[in-house]
Amino acid sequence: MGELEPIGRTLIIVGIVVAVIGVFIVFGPRIPFLGRLPGDIRIERDGLVVFIPLGTMLLVSVVASIVLAVLGRR
Repeated sequence: MGELEPIGRTLIIVGIVVAVIGVFIVFGPRIPFLGRLPGDIRIERDGLVVFIPLGTMLLVSVVASIVLAVLGRR
């Protein structure tokens, strides 16, 4: 049973990550500042919209790095 323990832990972590992504997909549009941060680029032309969320991705990256650093210390 001991040789399956790392696989079990990996599956739990993957499941938590998938659940968090699902929460962001469901509740993401309800968070008012996401997608409207300084640095987010939106180009609108006739029949074309290009959205490059640089500011939002920077914020998500910083938050994810902090969370992983805190979890990594355990």
